[in-house]
Formats: sequence, C-alpha cells, structure tokens
Amino acid sequence: MNHSTDNKQSDDFSLVLGGPLFQLFIRTRISTDTLGLLKRRLIFFPLFTWLPLLLLSVLAGEAVGGDIKVPFFYDIDAHIRFLVALPLLLVAELVVHQRIRLIVRQFVERGIVPPQARPEFEALIGSAMRLRNSMVIEVLLIVLVLTAGHYLWSSQVALEAVTWYASIADGHQQSSPAGYWYAYVSIPIFQFMLLRWNFRFFIWARFLWQVSRMDLHLVPTHPDHAAGLGFLGGSAAAFMSLLLSQGALLAGQIANHIFYEGETLLDFKTEIVGVAVFSLLLVLGPLCVFAPRLAQAKRQGLLEYGALASRYVDEFDQKWLRGAAPTDEQLIGSGDIQSLNDLAGSFEVVHSMRPFPFGKAVVLQTAIAALLPVLPLALTLISLEDMVKRLLGILL
Repeated sequence: MNHSTDNKQSDDFSLVLGGPLFQLFIRTRISTDTLGLLKRRLIFFPLFTWLPLLLLSVLAGEAVGGDIKVPFFYDIDAHIRFLVALPLLLVAELVVHQRIRLIVRQFVERGIVPPQARPEFEALIGSAMRLRNSMVIEVLLIVLVLTAGHYLWSSQVALEAVTWYASIADGHQQSSPAGYWYAYVSIPIFQFMLLRWNFRFFIWARFLWQVSRMDLHLVPTHPDHAAGLGFLGGSAAAFMSLLLSQGALLAGQIANHIFYEGETLLDFKTEIVGVAVFSLLLVLGPLCVFAPRLAQAKRQGLLEYGALASRYVDEFDQKWLRGAAPTDEQLIGSGDIQSLNDLAGSFEVVHSMRPFPFGKAVVLQTAIAALLPVLPLALTLISLEDMVKRLLGILL
C-alpha cells in the first residue's frame, strides 16, 4: 500500500462534510462539497435568524423603547447569539474540516498505525463517516431542539420581564410576533447547530477511542514526551472558534441578567466554571482515551531502557574504571561518554513522558479561549471612575 493511497483514505475523514443539512446547503448553493462559499453562509444565517426579529420588532414598535424593559436593540444576548456565536459555529466547520483531517493523517504518516493495521484503521474512518451522515441522528436532534431545547430556553434563559419578544399578562408570558419567530425559528436553528457540534465531538471521541484500542507503534523515547502522539494536542487549536462561540453565548446571557435583572458577574461563578470545565472535557476529553496506552508505553520503556542502561553502565564501569580498556584507547575523545550521555537523555525522556498527549499549555489555551468573551464583563464589577484611577496609578 503506497503513501498516496494511504493519504487519500485518511483524507476521507471529516467531522463536517456530511449529513442531510450539509447536502441541503449544497443544493441551495450556500456551500460546496468542500465547505466553500463560507461568506454566503455567514450572510444567510443572520438574515434568516436575526433580520426577521429586527423587522418584526420595528413594526411592532418594540425595537427601541416605550414601555418595554428590554427593547430589541438592547437585547445583548440576541445580537451576540446570532451575529457572533452563530457565525463562529460556521467558521469552526471550515477550520475543523481542514485541520482535523491533517491530524488523522498523522497516524499513518508517522507510522503509529503500522502497515498491517491500516485496513482496520480505514474501517474505523468509514464507520465514523457513516455515523456522521446519519439522517436518523439529525432528525432526533431536531426533535430534541423542539421539545427539551424549547423548554430549557423558555425556563432558564429567557428574561422574566417585559421584552421585545414577550409581554406578561396574568402572570404568564405572551409572545409577540417577533417572539414567535425567535422561539420557534431562530432559537431552534441555533440550538440545532450547537447540538450537531456536540454530536460531532461524540464521533471524534468514539473514533479516537477505537484507534486507541488498535495495535499502535508507540515509541517512548519520542521527543514529544507522548510516545509520538503529541500531535494530537494540536487538535485543540482546531476547535478554538467553537470555544469562542460558546464563550460569547455565555457572555451574552450573563450580560442580559446583569443589566436587566440586577444580578452581578459573581452570581454566575458556577456557570462560568461549568463552561470552562465543559470546554476542557469537550476538546481534550477525547484525547484522554490514549492515557492507558501512554502509561503502558512508559512502563515498558522504563523496563527496556532501564535494562539497556544497566548493561551499558556495567560495561562502561568495567572498561574505564576496572582497567578493561585497551591501552592504546584514550578516554579523551572516546565516544563512550557521549553515548552514556545520550542513553541518559533517552531514559530521561521516557521517565518524563506525559500521561496525556497534550501539555499544560494546551489546557490553559483551551480554558482561555472558552472564557475570553466573558472577560469584558469584569468591568461591570468596577466603576469607570475607579478603573481610571487604578490605571492612572499604574501609569504614574
């Protein structure tokens, strides 16, 4: 099996290029079969989710002021959800498609999947792609959005006040025309796109778990300190747009509650920590399936290189300290000392192997990407006057 064939089969892996909705995008010419025409999608979705809300709220006189506590133009959550978070989900599709297939290709190009195991590896790719293309799954996601998703949004996210999308009559919320579009079109579309991403993470995690159970060629002395699997840590960067989208969504929801319901940022500590932990589990959790294999490779490496080191240092001791060295061989310039140092370095690499195929820097970057959109809300904890005084104190 040649490398060009291997690469072609590895290139078939994509978490994004498939499913009924993707086929609909192609037929309606807002996407190509390689996720081209991104600008069209970035224009189409806000036009379909956000623009009708603007027009309906303007026609109803609910866009700017009046007796409404939260007019449309002041609803931070709605604007961020459809003008920032949703476009980021679309951008993430292209980025993930381009980068994750390169990650998957490394299993073959680096020899981690040996030649005799490649048919099994290709079968796993085919299984993941069939699951990605499932019409049943997307139908179930739609049903979930229209039932549990609608209940969750109306009970947990929607503001309990007179807004552009709902008024309160006899203690019950009554939707406006814009509110009906918001609740039954815009919100379901966003929730479906978000749930579909969670399903893609399930496919990714399932694929990696299956690969981790294969007969892999792992080298404990690999300089990436992950037996050659260190490239998997790079997959986190592919999902940064998705993490920024989730962080922006959280920031919009918190901002509404801060400005219109009198709450503070500190009231949302649980939600903020929860999003950070969920993001880490979502992006880095699938990579943790290789932890048992890395632990096994480390144990085996310590045993094998420990035995090799014992033999070498014993021979070194006999040769240079016990008088076994030839009389015409000089210590200075001998390669034995350099070899001893190289062996010590190899043993140290094995000893310092990480338990996961990513380091602390990746964990920190992932958490920062998820929480970065929330950071500006910290300004709500301090008045502008105090902030200026502190800045002047630092500068002066």
